[in-house]
Amino acid sequence: MKKHLVNYYMNNFEIDNPDLFPLYVGIDDTDSASGMCTTYICSVILDRLKDCGFKLDGPPRLVRLNPFAPHKTRGNGAVSFKLVLKSKNEIKKVKKIILEMVRELAVLEDPNTNPGLVFFEGDLKGQTKFELHEYALKTIQTIIKKEEAEKLAKKLGFEFFGFKKGRGVIGALAAVGCPMDDATYELLAYRDSLNYGKKRGVDQESVREMDRQTYPDTFDNLDNGYMAITPHTPCPVLYGIRGETSKVVLKAMKLVKVSEPIERFLIFLTNQHTDLHLQVADDISQMEKFQCYIANGVVKDFPVVIEGGHVIFTLNDSSGEVECAAYEPTKDFRDIVRQMAPGDQLVVYGGIGRKGTLNLEKIKIIALAPVYEYMNPFCECGKRMKSAGSGKGYKCPVCGNRTRNDSKEKVEIERKIKTGFYEVPPSARRHLSKPLIRGM
Repeated sequence: MKKHLVNYYMNNFEIDNPDLFPLYVGIDDTDSASGMCTTYICSVILDRLKDCGFKLDGPPRLVRLNPFAPHKTRGNGAVSFKLVLKSKNEIKKVKKIILEMVRELAVLEDPNTNPGLVFFEGDLKGQTKFELHEYALKTIQTIIKKEEAEKLAKKLGFEFFGFKKGRGVIGALAAVGCPMDDATYELLAYRDSLNYGKKRGVDQESVREMDRQTYPDTFDNLDNGYMAITPHTPCPVLYGIRGETSKVVLKAMKLVKVSEPIERFLIFLTNQHTDLHLQVADDISQMEKFQCYIANGVVKDFPVVIEGGHVIFTLNDSSGEVECAAYEPTKDFRDIVRQMAPGDQLVVYGGIGRKGTLNLEKIKIIALAPVYEYMNPFCECGKRMKSAGSGKGYKCPVCGNRTRNDSKEKVEIERKIKTGFYEVPPSARRHLSKPLIRGM
């Protein structure tokens, strides 16, 4: 383990020196099916730059983009960082190092990556910073074309490089510009390459102990008692710890026991778990595919369970309706959704996929509608009567009393759910979805 990184993260990053030259760097679309990961490439690059004597200004940033973008990478995460350099010559040297490393680790390694790399010299401020913020939010919440990203990059004075199809330029630019008014931290520990594809050697009981000592300052460590910090892909990540500060994720790391070497680790400032991907929909009819929303509406029909265990219902308002789904991976969350009834007033949070269905991330029940059941009437003796046959009324099974009245009694059923928030479990939570423990 590179222990010097612990002290590195406890330092104050802010550097204010007019004789230094700021350089912003953004990288995206280097994930691959063969195991490469954008955050890992960032970590390798930063270690190389640090070995060369170059210094960061602020923590590296991990920016998750629109989770429903059709061409998204596996985690749809882009990275950025800011360096402070002593001369224009150093800027030139740093750019060369980064370009060569992106080519080596992402371009030549896998034919299916489409990396993008951006550089910006100077401080981001004024109109440039504002336009970058607006662009980043648009990239996280909607669909951006590469041509739009390149046009803005040229306008604002960014130098950019697109490899192969070059779609990574879109996210690389957003990673530099993303506002972090609400942010979390993630510590990512990386494996030795010899262990890629093997079962991860992370001690489950130590993760439970870590959770006991650090929750809720760290979160999403466990899912129904089991580890949620380890990925299930052959990527370089051994585990990831998410928390409110860099200090607490470092503390958590010291509590996690592993049976395999940690090659390196890096802490990112990130927009994960902030709901930054969600837009407020004034009308259901205005919601579009591949975008994420907060929408108010009324349940139209009783939910149905379809093949695969997915639970579906329709939400409507005066403008239209949308099909909502709690898919099988959301597990016990589906038990809540199954109890929805016509007339229930909800706020739903989620994204719309290719088929136009809203994938639920969480719901807020505003009001529950009454639900009725029609039952046989009570006999005078206090027992509920039974049908005496079609058109023959009812007969008491205890005292034998009969009635010719065929009408049933309308009885309101007690609802087992309550108003308030409900969310999917950590294993089904999208990177950007804000867990309730962080507040709403």
